Amino acid sequence: MSTSPQLSLYVIRRRSAWNSPEELQAAAARSANVGDNEMSDDIRWIRSYVLAEADGRLGTVCIYQASSPEKIREHASRAGIPADDVLAVADTVLVRPDPEPVMA
Repeated sequence: MSTSPQLSLYVIRRRSAWNSPEELQAAAARSANVGDNEMSDDIRWIRSYVLAEADGRLGTVCIYQASSPEKIREHASRAGIPADDVLAVADTVLVRPDPEPVMA
């Protein structure tokens, strides 16, 4: 019987990576496909926050579970998306749940 690797929580910052919501949606579809179909034992996308960057482009802060920072970078490479910063989450302080999504 094989066992899946232990997954830890990570934050990934992707700065000014997309020019439009459509580009971001296409990247999200690639990311989901790679994570769900190619690397499902090593990575799980939990959620993303889309940011309006100062240069007018879109960036994200993404929350993932993964077996290692290297697997996050491999996932990003396979999906053709940046992973500017990959940070391990030391702890979680949940004050209240996320509000309903904000539509721009």
